[in-house]
Amino acid sequence: MFQRFPFRVPTARARLTGQRRPAPLRPAALLGAALLTTLLSACTGTEEAGVPLTLAILSDGGTVLRAVTPTDTNGVVTAPEQARVTVTGGVSLATPADGQRLLLTRRDGVESRAPDLSDPRPYPDPTFTPRCNLQSAQNAARDRLLILSDCGGVQNLALYQSGALVWTAALPGALVTAPGADTPPTRLAVQGDVGIVARARLGGGSEVLRAAPVTAGDPVAEVSLPQASPAIRDLANLGGTLIAATDTGVQSLTPAGLPDATTTRSALGATRFDHLWTGGNQNLLAAWRDAALSGNGSEPLRLWDGRAATAATVENVTDLRDLTITPDGFLYTLTGNALRRHDTLLGLQNGNWRSVTLPVALQDARSVTWVVPTP
Repeated sequence: MFQRFPFRVPTARARLTGQRRPAPLRPAALLGAALLTTLLSACTGTEEAGVPLTLAILSDGGTVLRAVTPTDTNGVVTAPEQARVTVTGGVSLATPADGQRLLLTRRDGVESRAPDLSDPRPYPDPTFTPRCNLQSAQNAARDRLLILSDCGGVQNLALYQSGALVWTAALPGALVTAPGADTPPTRLAVQGDVGIVARARLGGGSEVLRAAPVTAGDPVAEVSLPQASPAIRDLANLGGTLIAATDTGVQSLTPAGLPDATTTRSALGATRFDHLWTGGNQNLLAAWRDAALSGNGSEPLRLWDGRAATAATVENVTDLRDLTITPDGFLYTLTGNALRRHDTLLGLQNGNWRSVTLPVALQDARSVTWVVPTP
């Protein structure tokens, strides 16, 4: 039987405070772990047998953060709003390793919040100024967060581990042509203490930079010289392997950070994708071609479990902004004004995704992630 995805709860709730050593589980953390155990015990594709997860949604152009709890009652799916707060300069959301808080990347900083969006705890500010955070990326274990700041072409990186600042790095200036509809975007990936940046290259294609400390514990990372690469549309971390979306398919990165054409995932075809997401303990891969760039009204969202000969098509989507794959077996897609739920368990088994639009009023939504609700 296709099982729900495993999800490890670390033994230290204090990981987000920047402490390096695990602390004993507190009663709240023990209860959180029990909730996860109950939640993951369900294998029917419904939520009646477990505790519903909370979804955090960044909307209104990055100015509103809300928490909703999708609930299935006799086949009727609702999503009552649990909390809503105003934020400034919201960029993206992520879930750290323990799943009991959420991470909000803002233009000028990073903070963690409780599932009810209270108790904001800022991450230490990096040494560089000004700060214009453009995007972020997590490693497979979700205990590291890499931030890219881009203030008018002045690019800097900051790597955090469990809330503590590990290193910063200044990237060399980029020599690129004027941005166009098909110009490769800037994308990030992180593995261990190594950060990878792909950005547009003068003359076409992308260039890849690798940032890593020379000696463990160095507060400033060394950045490699830019390496020419075929166009990279997106980067992701699939089960600890860094992968790239190129115009000829999804490929693994070499140790130097370049796409390896010999590793093209045949299940997804030798075709272009513009966005990659991973989930299900980093073993599921979602891929989508940007409909605005393809010129089509919509494009199929593909989902691969790493084993099937061909990736499954979830549905055709227009204006896909973000998605998250929750440990209870659901995939949530976020467009500019809608949140939809798909059952990955049944979908991968027999094509019945049980897709439904959640009754959440959204405008200019930007990011979505999951978090374990507070008991």
